[in-house]
Amino acid sequence: MTIINRILKRKLLVLALLAVIFSASAQNKKYITNHKVIATLLSEHYGIPASVILAVAAVESSGGAGPAAKVLNNHFGIVGKNEIVNHRGHKSRYKQYDNVYASYIDFCNMITRKRFYAKLKNNDNPQLWIKAMSHSGYSEKPEEWEQKIFSVLTANKL
Repeated sequence: MTIINRILKRKLLVLALLAVIFSASAQNKKYITNHKVIATLLSEHYGIPASVILAVAAVESSGGAGPAAKVLNNHFGIVGKNEIVNHRGHKSRYKQYDNVYASYIDFCNMITRKRFYAKLKNNDNPQLWIKAMSHSGYSEKPEEWEQKIFSVLTANKL
């Protein structure tokens, strides 16, 4: 392979990656716009910043396009029981909800049971919430998860 072909191949790869990133960003913007009201209402009730609720949901549900979000109405990657069996006879490990709102409410209820909740309730600093969630075992890959959440927060000015 010539040097020119290698350079062209790398440039195409970079362009493809940028297209995926911009597409995901547009998907997240739409998702956030569509779920801002429920996040705001739950924020007022539970004292969890709406920005945190939205960023976590956008990441965990792939902007609402992920299979758990589409099939199970699970927008937060919460593990639990479901009644869906795929074409191979396997069940997902993710919890099934009747609707999106049930998923959002369950997420907030789950957060209220964490040790850090009482200390952070009504604190509007999303960085503190994300760090606390990460350190409480919310994600299997904490550093990577934090980066994704902070990226969504920044990109969407939450």
